[in-house]
Order: sequence, then C-alpha cells, then structure tokens
Amino acid sequence: MDVGLEDTNAPHSMGTTIIGVTYNGGVVLGADSRTSTGVYVANRASDKITQLTDNVYVCRSGSAADSQIVSDYVRYFLHQHTIQLGQPATVKVAANLVRLLAYNNKNMLQTGMIVGGWDKYEGGKIYGVPLGGTILEQPFAIGGSGSSYLYGFFDQEWKEGMTKDEAEKLVVKAVSLAIARDGASGGVVRTVIINSEGVTRNFYPGDTLPLWHEELEPQNSLLDILSSSSSDPMVT
Repeated sequence: MDVGLEDTNAPHSMGTTIIGVTYNGGVVLGADSRTSTGVYVANRASDKITQLTDNVYVCRSGSAADSQIVSDYVRYFLHQHTIQLGQPATVKVAANLVRLLAYNNKNMLQTGMIVGGWDKYEGGKIYGVPLGGTILEQPFAIGGSGSSYLYGFFDQEWKEGMTKDEAEKLVVKAVSLAIARDGASGGVVRTVIINSEGVTRNFYPGDTLPLWHEELEPQNSLLDILSSSSSDPMVT
C-alpha cells in the first residue's frame, strides 16, 4: 500500500472507543488509547479521559484538537462557576457546558464526548454529547468508531444495579472487544471510577486484555528478541 505525505500531515484523530456506565453508587468511564494521523498511529498510549472538575470527567472522541479545546474551555468555565457558587459544579452543569460549546460550534467541531461524574444532588450520571451538540442522559453511553460493534453487546450485558466491580469489568471487556474489531481503536484500556468516595484511575496494558475471535497472541518485537540473544544486533 502506498502511503503519501497526506497521511503524515493529516489531523490527529481519535478513531476511538469511549464508554460511560452508571452503577449502583457511581459511574465508570473507559477508553482505549490509540490516536491516529491518517493511517499512522500517532500515539498508542494517549489518555482520552480528561478531568473537568474533582468529580466530573469527560471521554473524548473524534478530532483530538477539537475535543481538547472544548475540554479546556469547559474546565475554565467550571472553575469560575465553582468560585462564584462556593461549591463544586454538578454533572448536569458540566455536561450542559459541553453541549453549549458543541452546539454553538457544530459547523466547525468534529468531536463526540461522554460526560460522567458524581454529585451530592443526583449521584452518578452519564451524559452523551455526540456530533452536533445534542445532550442525552443515559444509563450507559458508547461513542467513537468502535461503538458500532458494541450496541448489541451492551443491550445484552448491561443491567441496572450493577456493583462497581461488575461495571468496570463490563467496560474493560467492551473496550477490548472493540479493539479486536475496530482498526482505529487499540493500545491500552484506561478506566476512571467516580463515586462519593472520590476518583479511582485504573490502567490495563494491551497484553493483559482478553483475546477474541482470531486475534493473535502478543509477540515480542524483533528488537526485544535481538537484544535478548545478543548485545550486538549484527552478531549471530
């Protein structure tokens, strides 16, 4: 396959799998870590779950630049909001700020986002803000290119009243399924658990994820093999 300069100069895109799930007591957010530039993987370990406040995070998909600038603006506005009110912003306020920016700039932005968090008024909440600036409160939300492969899986596997561990296992399993099928998703799996006790971040390396249909076992790279057999790669 011929790969030209247009691929190396293409915008950074997070063809992605992002997930938000509510459980009995909070929410779990999850994402893969592949950022691509055309057909190249620009970053295989990017962090697509961004903090907005102490109790609210956002999962980003689509254009990396667009989602980053929206997150930066929302974080700034929420900081001002917290100072004025003297208390943390609710998840609904944060999600509506994301929606406002996405809707007012819908002709220029190419990003879909999932806002999740916990507050003392409504508990754990998940809001989906897809392309165009619609806002949808949902018990679970999935987005990015990998989400196409997950709708049937979530219809079958998601249930109300899950425990924290059940919800996180569901998210990790779903992201690993999407990575297996979607060429634009890959790398590691990151999760963020938000509840009344605070925030917990977890990291799952790619070689620890379950393998699915016809996936190959992880292999050492040629450099690893050479370096382990000889200190000089040219000596056999």
